[in-house]
Amino acid sequence: MLKAGPKKSTKRKSKAKDGMQGMSVKSGHLREEGGMSEKGRREYNRRTGGNLKPPAPNPKKGSKDAKRRKSFCARSAGQMKKFPKAAKNPNSRLRKARREWNC
Repeated sequence: MLKAGPKKSTKRKSKAKDGMQGMSVKSGHLREEGGMSEKGRREYNRRTGGNLKPPAPNPKKGSKDAKRRKSFCARSAGQMKKFPKAAKNPNSRLRKARREWNC
């Protein structure tokens, strides 16, 4: 008879969580209005090897930023449906982000 080996863990270690440790409004990495400051984006990119860009609230038509904004607004609209509690709260991270992007 064959013995069953140890089960493999299906949990993934998130890089993003590790990159966010120690970041706060007080340290200047996060903004009170929601989102990251320029200092926070630089620090996150350094820690994780990412390439976070700032919000694009009023880009020129047809530019890459305009497409990025349109995509973000569409994704976040889906989040508004999925999380109605956050959608109603004007101080939620979701609403703050949509405000910052002019969605």
